[in-house]
Amino acid sequence: MSRGWPPDLPPLPALTRAESEVVDAYLEVLDLLGRINPARGRDTYGALRAAQGLVSKAALLRDALTLMHQRGESELHAETLERALLVLDGERRAGLVGLPASKRRAS
Repeated sequence: MSRGWPPDLPPLPALTRAESEVVDAYLEVLDLLGRINPARGRDTYGALRAAQGLVSKAALLRDALTLMHQRGESELHAETLERALLVLDGERRAGLVGLPASKRRAS
């Protein structure tokens, strides 16, 4: 009997250390914002804990961007960073920040 392993993810694109830190911190911020989202939340305590953590994760994101700037990395390579975000499930994670599809009004 063969096991059904999930498909291999595409490799992450080559990133500088600072770019990797930006991507990681950005995704952590998204995760926390998704937990805070009142349209998706279940309890105030979980949202409160996420909001408390948001401060430190936002500071990590700021610090990573500051480091990039100080090193002369003045340009964000959007296509490369987008590929990294897609590999790391960024699309789903970003979707948790918005309203659930069932709650959106029809135009």
